[in-house]
Amino acid sequence: MRKTSLLIIITILFSGATFSQKKKIETPKTPFVWEAANVYFIVTDRFNNGDKTNDHTFNRNKPTGKLRGFDGGDIRGIIQKLDEGYFTNLGINVIWMTPIVEQVHDGVDEGTGFTYAFHGYWTRDWTALDPSVGTKKDLAELVQKAHARGIRIMLDAVINHTGPVTPEDSVYPNDWVRTSPKCTYKSYDTYINCTLVDNLPDVKTESNDNVELPTFLANKWKKEGRYDKEVASLDAFFKKTGYPRAPKYYIMKWLADYITEFGIDGYRVDTAKHTTEDVWADFKKVCDRAFAEYKKNNPKKVLDNNPFFTVGEVYGYNIGNKKFYDFGDKKVNYFENGFTGLINFDFRNEAKMNYEELFSKYSGILQNDLKGNTVMNYVSSHDDGYPFDKKREKTFESGTKLLLAPGISQVYYGDESARSLDIEGTQGDATLRSNMNWDDIANNATTKEVLLHWQKLGKFRKKHPAVGGGIHTQISASPYVFSRTFTKGKYSDKVVVGLDLAKGEKTISIGTVFPNGSKVKDAYSGKTATVVKGMVSLNTDFGILLLEKL
Repeated sequence: MRKTSLLIIITILFSGATFSQKKKIETPKTPFVWEAANVYFIVTDRFNNGDKTNDHTFNRNKPTGKLRGFDGGDIRGIIQKLDEGYFTNLGINVIWMTPIVEQVHDGVDEGTGFTYAFHGYWTRDWTALDPSVGTKKDLAELVQKAHARGIRIMLDAVINHTGPVTPEDSVYPNDWVRTSPKCTYKSYDTYINCTLVDNLPDVKTESNDNVELPTFLANKWKKEGRYDKEVASLDAFFKKTGYPRAPKYYIMKWLADYITEFGIDGYRVDTAKHTTEDVWADFKKVCDRAFAEYKKNNPKKVLDNNPFFTVGEVYGYNIGNKKFYDFGDKKVNYFENGFTGLINFDFRNEAKMNYEELFSKYSGILQNDLKGNTVMNYVSSHDDGYPFDKKREKTFESGTKLLLAPGISQVYYGDESARSLDIEGTQGDATLRSNMNWDDIANNATTKEVLLHWQKLGKFRKKHPAVGGGIHTQISASPYVFSRTFTKGKYSDKVVVGLDLAKGEKTISIGTVFPNGSKVKDAYSGKTATVVKGMVSLNTDFGILLLEKL
């Protein structure tokens, strides 16, 4: 009996040791890495209309220039596509929306036709959502459902300016904004102490003077029954932070409330070079404090240990500038002033390079000069009139270069479906902001083929942080094959990619990335192979291989 008991105990101990050993060598879960993110950028009003009851708020019914009015897209429409798996199928792990705060109620003509604030960059009240895009309940649902799918939500922060003055929208007080002079963009100062365009009041972000709430805003809150709550919240913020009641700190507080209340994960910052850089350093501190508060109050909703993310729109910055943006008379390091990343405005030009020239340049800079920071690349955007492929004739090449490039990829809504960027009858940037082409996705065979290409690449990118965040190494020039390797703590990731290969039977060298005898899978075709003498042979119908170890 004693022998039997001893045998049972030994067996249990041995099994426990085996289990423990297995547990130690388990591959860690794929981490989310901001530097390798796949971001989907949505002009909220133009993506998908999920709630037609909010299509004509504030009596915005005046005739507008073509594509210059509200067209119905909203948060509910984004939720619908999230529920359908659209973003998951595209390999998206961050959704960035144009601003959703309450806009000026009327519109203006800036010389391109009468325009309403459908784009979201003409703020009236930072504390409220514009009813045209939905409610705070909708936003809470979006964040919750996105997080459940491992997708982050990034909102758009506008601190530099308010919306224009209209017959229905009075100007903010003169201790809040300036209305002249117009920026001349000739020096550091003439980017900042001025207005971007006529009738776009510029917030006095340089001021540290205490100012009162604008009377119109106080009256609005009283009418809505939330004045006391908003004022108490402001009092608590200023007491806790010690900041003066200056315009910039009011706005920072209001934007940070979306972090503490909803748990958003990042901000894309608009017109970053039109304030002094210390504004953004302070904004990041406010955001970090709010994110820490959210995590403390919602421990079960926390996705991981990633910090709050900020990416800046320093218009004209490109990766070749490395750490600095040059105003001519002054160079500014925005990475040291609140930003982990900056939008890379030159990718749509550099996408004309061949693959190796493009990839090796970006990897070299990101792994050295910008180590610990990153850039966000794009082929088209909402306000860049010179996209890489305006006529949508290189949609496969666009996807391949954008989604396989080191850095963050910004998929502008409809890049993946060849949504037209050339709309007859539009003026200015309206042509870039057409409605999402859902009919083409449902019915056009060519569109479906393009979308499938972007989906395969996007899912590969999402699964492998090495693609956007890893070290790039060319293995072979002809056929063109490269590897990406990424390490973070105990996690490591390796991939091998071949481009412009022969269709059908092909053999490529993978160097020493995967050991001989390893089973690998081509994520593009779904086929598998075994590594033999540093080579992989596969027969697929495509000229691309996306190899991952099984």
